Amino acid sequence: MWKREQWRAFIDHPVTEWGIFVVGVVLMLLSPLAGVVPGPGGIFVFAIGLAMVLKTSMWAKRRYVHFKRQQPKFGRWADWGLRRRSARRREQMRKEREAIGCPPPADELEESPLSSAIPGPPVHQPELPGDPEDPDRR
Repeated sequence: MWKREQWRAFIDHPVTEWGIFVVGVVLMLLSPLAGVVPGPGGIFVFAIGLAMVLKTSMWAKRRYVHFKRQQPKFGRWADWGLRRRSARRREQMRKEREAIGCPPPADELEESPLSSAIPGPPVHQPELPGDPEDPDRR
């Protein structure tokens, strides 16, 4: 069994990072082929590939953040699909602001024509198994 430090050292090794990046790109490129098969398989293949690329590439992270700022509804869907902790934290802060009557931040007020045609993600975030108070839960 690997300890956390050993696992992080393995993941942070340049060869491993490049391997994860390449596999992520390949999955993203293969997602249209998986989309031909009945069912939502292509979406899941693309999401796994995107998560792998975002884990290892600062360039991709910067582009993702830029995209999320330009298209907030798409960004919320992506965060919801990737089950990001930061998305849950922002959603909790948004609910607290609404509870006390504060207006939303300026970036949430800007609506592009594309994002206004897309519904927001589901309100309920699926709970992950395990202790909700555990800070290491992902």
